[in-house]
Amino acid sequence: MIPSIHNRGSDTAGLIRYLYGPGTHEEHIDPHLIAAYDPLTPDPGRDPQATYARLARLLDQPVNALAENRRPDKHVWHLSVRAAPEDPILADEDWAAIARRMVAATGIAPDGDETACRWAAVRHADDHIHIIATLVREDGRRPRRHNEARRAQTEARSIEADYGLRRVTPGDGTAAKRPTSAERHKAERQGRDLTAREELRETVRRAVAGAASEQEFFDRLKDAGLLVRTRVLPSGDLRGYTVALPGDRNKGREPIYYSGSELAPDLSLPRIQERFTTDPATPEPANDDPREHRPAPRSAPADARRTATNAAWAALFAFDQGDEGAVAAQIAATGEVLDALAKSSALHTRQQLRDAAWAFERASRSHTRADFRHAQQLRRAARELVRSGPAFGRGEDGAGTAMVIDTLVFLAVAASRWHAQRHHSQQAEAAGQAAEHLRAAYRQAAAAPLAALQERGRRIPPSLRRHQEAALRTALPELADTVLAEPGWNALAATLTDAAQAGHNTQALLTEAAAHRELDTADSISEVLVWRLRRTADLPAYAPAPKAPQASRAADQQPVAPHLTTSPAPRAPRR
Repeated sequence: MIPSIHNRGSDTAGLIRYLYGPGTHEEHIDPHLIAAYDPLTPDPGRDPQATYARLARLLDQPVNALAENRRPDKHVWHLSVRAAPEDPILADEDWAAIARRMVAATGIAPDGDETACRWAAVRHADDHIHIIATLVREDGRRPRRHNEARRAQTEARSIEADYGLRRVTPGDGTAAKRPTSAERHKAERQGRDLTAREELRETVRRAVAGAASEQEFFDRLKDAGLLVRTRVLPSGDLRGYTVALPGDRNKGREPIYYSGSELAPDLSLPRIQERFTTDPATPEPANDDPREHRPAPRSAPADARRTATNAAWAALFAFDQGDEGAVAAQIAATGEVLDALAKSSALHTRQQLRDAAWAFERASRSHTRADFRHAQQLRRAARELVRSGPAFGRGEDGAGTAMVIDTLVFLAVAASRWHAQRHHSQQAEAAGQAAEHLRAAYRQAAAAPLAALQERGRRIPPSLRRHQEAALRTALPELADTVLAEPGWNALAATLTDAAQAGHNTQALLTEAAAHRELDTADSISEVLVWRLRRTADLPAYAPAPKAPQASRAADQQPVAPHLTTSPAPRAPRR
């Protein structure tokens, strides 16, 4: 159950006309009074003799009794209370009791207070009610409404328990502002899935993803087709910005602008500026060893996905270090990677990735202030994803997408656990939802590259397979039986073959892959090991069987020398 206190106004009669009227789309059905400060309050919805003006006069009477210079400018209080879609339809008597509890909890009409504010509750739909009140008590004083929104939320949680309704996760004041009903109706009229506020928030978040400066951020906003205004201080420093959709206009045909803070708390200009840094990128270690394995050149999108995988894997270890500002930064930067990935990935994974980014957006904000000095590797990865352009979802591009999504699932799960431990209920739930969307995206992205690896794995000679199984049992004795029974074992066997041929110690790779992060949250341990090994050994993510001439196939299928699976390996290249 969601209570929403709306902006105060000064036109009691105008709000009553709206509540009893047909609504913007004639969605108001059978509007009628269900409760009020006085049981004898007239109901314009059911009593032909009652009028909107008469009800307004009754509610305004304590206001009008004051001297004109003592009357509050905005004296109309408006609260809506909405049930969840899956909740049962409540009777009028139930909604009346809920209305009384709400005006008592918010200080409008405390229980037993005979000189409280006048109020009325109107129902014009199955799933919600509206409460209108005037903010002058019968004794001429103002009501005590300190923390009224929080008290309304607390009472809503109690009502949910008493009526067996869906338990809404309590908020903490860090959520983005919900679109108003007027914004939703406008989007419906224009045939848009999202309101202007939601579409702007998504576009701005994508513009932030990996941006290294204010100029790059604003350039991205303009490239996305938004109207952008900036406010500059006399010193020449930026004070803030506002954005608008070109087609979203008011009655005067002027664009409707939103500030960043109106879209989400972390999209204000000062909060965005915290993400920028002049710290140089960490240089890659030199590699002068001619024996070192050098992978075949990859496309720019594939390289960007490999970089993002390495950055996401490194970010996982921040959760174990105990620095809350660093973890909050890693979570926020993970949201940037998801936004960039959703923008640049192939069509068959784009919607699930967009849903994951949309869900994770709530997980990226909490009262723990992010220290972005610790998250620049992820932010640079997001920037590379944007700059590398769209991936086509085939070959190394598609396999690279599967590889990075596989690691991002673990990041989302880690974020959910971290938030849950700190009782950040909304954020924990959002990260969990993002993980589910990522799993769905992974199944789409991984289908082709895993099928190619599994086909190769089925063709491995028995003698070589026995060597690989022995390495698996030695390295992971408790997990070996599970892995060998999974469909992904063939793909893992092909990966172990590739690692051995590249000169790696497969037993050591398996031990490292299992030791550095848990596997108990994986749907398929063998598939997780495939991507971890291919990342660690810097093997191509997409590796189908080569099309060899008929005469040479027998030679191609000869076992790899056993010493390759056990001998010390050269240093695996790190990123």
